[in-house]
Amino acid sequence: METNILQPGANRVTFQSEGETLVGVLYLPVTYQPGDKLPAIIVTGSWTTVKEQMAGLYAHKLAEQGYAALAFDFRYFGESGGIPRNYESPAAKIVDIQNAVSYLQTVDAVDSQRIGGLGICASAGYMAVAVAQDPRIQSFVAVAPWIHDRHLVEMIYGGMAGVEAKLEAGRAARHEFEQTGVVETVPAISTTDENAAMFGEFDYYLNPERGAIPQWGNQFAVMSWVDWLTFSPMPQASQINVPTLFIHSRDGAVPAGAEQFFADIPAPKQFVWMPGIQFDFYDQEPTVNQAVQTAVEHLKQTL
Repeated sequence: METNILQPGANRVTFQSEGETLVGVLYLPVTYQPGDKLPAIIVTGSWTTVKEQMAGLYAHKLAEQGYAALAFDFRYFGESGGIPRNYESPAAKIVDIQNAVSYLQTVDAVDSQRIGGLGICASAGYMAVAVAQDPRIQSFVAVAPWIHDRHLVEMIYGGMAGVEAKLEAGRAARHEFEQTGVVETVPAISTTDENAAMFGEFDYYLNPERGAIPQWGNQFAVMSWVDWLTFSPMPQASQINVPTLFIHSRDGAVPAGAEQFFADIPAPKQFVWMPGIQFDFYDQEPTVNQAVQTAVEHLKQTL
């Protein structure tokens, strides 16, 4: 069992994933007492992000509702290990989620048979694959899920030519890393560099009062394009057999992808539409609080 003495509130924890040490924060209710066995939720955030951003916010709020909630830095990001840095690897992140489940099953405060997953934005797709593959995850919540396939990728990233240009840049960056160890990066967000992973006036990532925090490096390994653009969780939808809740907005990111994925889930499921843009789900209190409350209603019934 996990031997760290856990306290109510935020607990810094570490666990292993494929030989790398991952750093997380396990949030426990203020009413937690040693001996309690709590349902646990793994909370994961948008691509490129760290545990102090939206994942930590949701985990904190879930702990307020009586859950043990784990937010952690994936491999290659934040305080966690792994090289290359800032490498957005869906495959690695899916395995990290599964290893987070293994970790939670060793934590004395956690009921090992009551573990759920809540993924926000891009990591909702990663969480979906983990849920499809890992029967230990008993309930699934997707908040503002970004789920794409090749067709949607081409719509978003400039058609076939735009996608191929990014893939070629990614392949070249991967070759450079393998030959020299040098990791080519671009900004994760920029209003001036069109090569950035996200190009535009996206206040969440630009505003120090929101997501532009010191712990987040605003870097994107160019080799990530190959992994990101060729990743699609769509085929895994039919393998999800646990109760599922999707929360999204018509004004959010790629709602059509979420609808497409949701339609193929055979398990008991609910889709809740809310107002707001994508970034409202990351940190805007009215939206986040409503999403958390909706998630808690689902989790109480399914965990």
